[in-house]
This record gives sequence, structure tokens and C-alpha cells, in this order.
Amino acid sequence: MKNKKIIIIGVLSLFTVGNMNAQKKPYLDKNKTVEQRIDLLLPLMTLEEKVGQMNQYNGFWDVTGPAPKGGTAELKYEHLRKGLVGSMLTVRGVKEVRAVQKIAVEETRLGIPLIIGFDVIHGYKTLSPIPLAEAASWDLEAIKKSAAIAADEASASGINWTFGPNVDVANDARWGRVMEGAGEDPYLGSKIGYARVKGFQGETIADLQKVNTIAACAKHFAAYGYVEAGLEYNIVDISNSKLYNSVLPPFEATVEAGVRTFMNSFNTLNGVPATGNAFLQRDILKGKWKFDGFVISDYASIREMIAHGYAKDEADATAKAVIAGSDMDMESYLYVAKLVDLVKSGKVKEALVDDAVRRILRVKFELGLFDDPYRYCDEKREKAVVGSKANNDGVLDMAKKSIVLLKNEKNLLPLKKSGQKIALIGALANDKNSPLGSWRIAADDNTAVSVLEGMQQYKDNQLVFEKGVDLLKQKATFLTETVFNTTDKSGFEAAKTAAKNADVVVMVLGEYGFQSGEGRSRTDLNLPGLQQELLEEIYKVNPNVVLVLNNGRPLSIPWAAENVPAIVEAWHLGTQAGNAVAQVLYGDYNPSGKLPMSFPRNVGQVPIYYNKYSTGRPIDSDKNVFWSHYMDVEKTPQFPFGFGLSYTTFDYKNLKLNKTSLAKGEKVSVSVEVTNTGNYDGKEVVQLYIHDEFATIIRPIKELKGFELINLKKGETKTVNFTLTDKELGFYDNEGNYLVEPGTFKIMVGGSSDKGLQGGFEIKE
Repeated sequence: MKNKKIIIIGVLSLFTVGNMNAQKKPYLDKNKTVEQRIDLLLPLMTLEEKVGQMNQYNGFWDVTGPAPKGGTAELKYEHLRKGLVGSMLTVRGVKEVRAVQKIAVEETRLGIPLIIGFDVIHGYKTLSPIPLAEAASWDLEAIKKSAAIAADEASASGINWTFGPNVDVANDARWGRVMEGAGEDPYLGSKIGYARVKGFQGETIADLQKVNTIAACAKHFAAYGYVEAGLEYNIVDISNSKLYNSVLPPFEATVEAGVRTFMNSFNTLNGVPATGNAFLQRDILKGKWKFDGFVISDYASIREMIAHGYAKDEADATAKAVIAGSDMDMESYLYVAKLVDLVKSGKVKEALVDDAVRRILRVKFELGLFDDPYRYCDEKREKAVVGSKANNDGVLDMAKKSIVLLKNEKNLLPLKKSGQKIALIGALANDKNSPLGSWRIAADDNTAVSVLEGMQQYKDNQLVFEKGVDLLKQKATFLTETVFNTTDKSGFEAAKTAAKNADVVVMVLGEYGFQSGEGRSRTDLNLPGLQQELLEEIYKVNPNVVLVLNNGRPLSIPWAAENVPAIVEAWHLGTQAGNAVAQVLYGDYNPSGKLPMSFPRNVGQVPIYYNKYSTGRPIDSDKNVFWSHYMDVEKTPQFPFGFGLSYTTFDYKNLKLNKTSLAKGEKVSVSVEVTNTGNYDGKEVVQLYIHDEFATIIRPIKELKGFELINLKKGETKTVNFTLTDKELGFYDNEGNYLVEPGTFKIMVGGSSDKGLQGGFEIKE
């Protein structure tokens, strides 16, 4: 009985303390709305504390150890204790997050909890394929589930905010960060951005209260995917038409999905750095779109406005960022150092600070951090969730759906499950690190399933592995340049011998995982190092080659496209990469992926994309040289957007429209019959494209405006239906006004952007 009495007293004591806190801190009253609680908290805050909420610091010491002494670590620690830090990033793991949260909640005057951010780009510790690979699935439910798995693991490790999704539309494969986005098309990018937000955050804002969701962040706002020459951190110079019709739609889709934060971009737009761009942040995002979350700068981008030549000094950069609408400073150290004085001097209105702080507090309340600051700090849940079988099964499913079959001649694929001699060649085939990709900060090294390990699960074939050539000259890391072997060919002969004695050669070639991502721009899109030479040497002794590509961007592979009979685009597929590749190669999974970016014939074509505009001389009409073309190569891509094969075949027929003439505001229904005409059950992405033949602003020759992923058993036929409304048939003018104009429209429905059944209709005056 004595023990029971102590427990009751303990509970009563906690309840009493809770009531006392609610009395002293009325903003802790759960019975009030979020806005009411913010109204109660804001007047209690000093100007310094408000500015502190706008300050984010990177992890800076062993947070479970002694307090730091000296340098920036000590400064940050003291700021945290004084309530001058609103958020931290890269602090991860329950013990570490609990330690910093304890300081913020229990040692500061108002006890405002931290929001903990992390780059959960395509998974936390159990990694899904890179986002560009996921986009190749065109499977919105699978992509949403992938984001939910990432949120589940991250939240179990104390994190409540991810810097994703990246919704930069990009058509220049030289830019390394194409691996983070959904490719070249704004329609597909909008659908995927919407799905990822829902996966991270849940279906409604109320779902942020759940312990397995995290706040999402749409980035990079805006136009980062159009940096000149594909050069990282470079300037952007695009038209308003491109901005409104290609860049902004995926961002608006994330707002519609309820995304809680935005991150601005490193680039300039119209000569103004995005961080200081009021047109983007005030006029469009917070004005036209009525976004009520908060905007965070990219890493030190406020300070970088000085290097851009836009701000004369630190105080000027601070003022311009706040006035433009950047609510939180990531690692520039400027808001906390300069903003109080700027407000007191009248150079920045305190109302702007109040607006920024309100937005930040709103998200913290929505996450439930004020009600339970340690709600993400459950060590038992962390142990149970991170690396679980369910999560590994989930990322394996996503990886298989991301693979694209680019070529399959001579019936090499699927591989036979017995009686074959298979030579597996390429250093990447036995690499357990590269498949993890570039953004895998929380993942442990060498935790991916290699292709060799995946293929070894099929034991009734004779499998021989030879690396052929070392890909790297030295170990690659997230922070250093990737250096490739260009001289040592010592493994060539052993690989050639293995190939001679094999029925089929599987070669795993491509980019190393750290060769794409931030800071990884390239001017050469060919196979790096000695891989192309190895491929050609192996082909000479055995042309029955299956080329498996590992890469984070479209590559230029003209020789392989012409000569190699089978090519599989396998990207950087994450933790379960090798199992996914093996199951596709052996036919246990029929590939269904479609390219989200066009593959160029050579780098001279870049940027290359399907939704281009017609020139005044698009074709050779007079049998002379004066038309839009290259002298040395076709102007079409090697593999176009939306392209991808299957082990089965599909036939399209009976394209129908319910009307060929309609008024503005009316809908047109489109249907098509798709039949599986091959020998395997399979999935097909049915794609609908339109072309507005004449308009006040010229329109692309093709625009994706609908797609559906369908399953068909062999011999089965399904009718696929689409509905086109004003939302699909209009466009933005150069002032951002949405127009639906009368005129004639062509439509095309098929399995790729380069071919399909065609029809048309007219919108009347």
C-alpha cells in the first residue's frame, strides 16, 4: 500500500505542477486554439527572445557531454541557455535531442521548445532510392509511403522537421542536385511534391500531432533547377513565362498539400538573391498563395547576399532578408547578431519580426512541442522503428518500382533462374556504400545490399564476380571531391576471362554515390573513370551484355545505347538496392519505371527536355541547312521523358473524346484502351499530353496533363479515362494571370512522350 500511495502522490504532484505552469504560462493551456496561444505568448517575449526564435544553429558539441568551452560552440551553447535559439539541425538520436531540448525547455525563461531539423532527403537510416529514382516509378502512393517511412524513422530519432521535398524542376543533367527532385516536368513534379508532403506530414495539419509525422519543407524557392550551365550556386536568368509555368506550380502544389515550411534558394532571380527576394516570398508565397508557415534560409544564404553583391554588409543583409520574408536564419549568425539593433534603430519594423515569430511558433504548436517537448524522445520507439523489417520491406518495394528498363534485345532479360553461367563485372556491383547515394547523413557506411549479394540469392546459376577496374582512386566522402581511377587497368584481363566463359555478362557501371548531389556539377556526362573502356573490352569478348546503370542523373551513353543489347537504369536505390536489382534481372519483378528526365545523346544537347517550344524553323522544309538542328547528332534525346520498357508489351487503341468542341469552363473526357499483348503480367504508365496549337504566349509542343499507373495481366485489356478541365488547359501569362484561351488542342496518349495515339478538340470563343 505504501508504494501505491507514493505513486498517487507523484501523479498529483505532476498534475499540480502542470496546472501551475499553465497559470504562469497561459500559452500552455491546451484548451485554447493555436492562434490564441500565440497571442498569449508573443507579448511575454522580449525583442531578443523573438529574434532568438528566428535563429537556427547547426549541431555544435557532444550534447550529452560537458558544456563546451571556447569558440563558436560555447557561444551557441550560451545562446541556447538564454532562449536565443529557435531551432537546431543535424542533432539526431533520442539522447542528443533530449539533451538540447531539455536546455531550451527547462533552462530558458519561457521554455519555448526547439524544432529539430534534418536532411531526411530519401530516408533517415533505412534509405529509399534517391528522389529522382522514386519519380521514375510514377507511383504516387509508393512515393507517399516512402516519405512516411522516412518520417517514421526520423521522428523516432528525435527529429520533427525535414528539409524536403525538393521540388525544383530541372532539365540540365550537369547540375548534381537533379537527384533530389522529380525531374523536368512541372505536372509530374507537382503531383510528386504533393504526395511527399502528405507522406511526411500526414493528410491534415492535425496529423502533425502524431508522433510518427514530421513537418515538411518545400525547397528551393525558387528556380534553383535553372542555374546557368548546371553550375552549383550559380545565377538564374529565366523568363516570367518559365517561372510561372514551370518553376512555381510544384511549389504551389505543396502549399495546397499543407506544407508547413519553405526554404529559399542560393540563386538569384531577376538579379535579386532569392533570400532577399520579396517578390517571391512576400508577394507570391505569403501573399497570393496565403502560405501561413515559415520560410527558412538555406545554409548561410543570408550572409551570402554580401558575396552576391546585393548587400553591403552584415546588417544590410540581415535587414534585406527579414524585409523580404525570410523568417529563420540557418547558420548565418546574422539575425541573432544584428536584428535587435536594426529594430531599435527603426531600420526594420518589429511587426515583421512578430510576423516571422508567429509563423515559427505556429508550427511548433502544430507539432505538439509545447504540450510535450519530449514527444519525439522515446528510446524504446527509436530502437523498434529504426531499421525495422517493415521499413526495409518498404524501401525494397520502392526500389523495384524505381527501376527503368531502357533496352532489352536478344532476350537477355529476364535472366534464367538455372543453368546459366553469369559473369558479374564492375566495382559498383560489390559496393555496399555507393547505392546509399549522396544524402545519407544518418545512414551507416556500407549498409546497402550490393548487387552481388542480391544475385547470390539465386543459387541455381553459376555466378562469377570480377570488379574489372577500381572506380575510385581514393575514398569518397560527402564533403570532398570524388577522385576516379584513370590509369590502373590491372583487373581488365580477369574480367575478360570471366566474360569469355559466361553465357551472359551483367556489368554494373555508372556514377559513385557521392558523384551526384549538392556541389556535384559535371561537364561530362559519360561513364567516369575507365568504365567505358572496360565496357567496350568486355563487349568484344562477349556481346551478351546486360548493362546496369547506377547514377544520380541522366548519363550520356551513346555507344552503349547503340551496341549493348540490354540496359537497366537502376539509379542509386538505397539500402535494398542489390535485392531490387536482382529481383528485376531475374524477372521476379517486372520493371515498370518511366524516365522523369530525358537522357541526352551527348552533353552538347544539354539542357534537353521533351516539353520544349517550337522554333520558326522546326523541320527541314527546303532541303537545306537552314533549319533548327545539329550538324553532328540528332536533336532528339537518346531516351525521352516518360520512356521505359517492360518484359511484356502494351498496345493502345480506340482513343475517344466525348466532345471535339467545348466552351471555356467545360470538361472534355478522354478514354483509351490498353492491352497487355505480351507473355508477362505487368504495369504500364498511361500518359496523356496536350498541345495548345496557338496562344498569346507560345506553348510547349507537348505538355503532360495526366497519367495513370495500371496493372494488366497478360492478355487483359483496360479502359483508362482522363478528364481535362480548365486547370489542365490553361497557362500563366507573364504577369502570373491564369488564362484559358479559345483555340485548337492536340492530344496524345501513350506510354512515352515520344509516341502515342493522337486526337484533338477546340475551345470555342
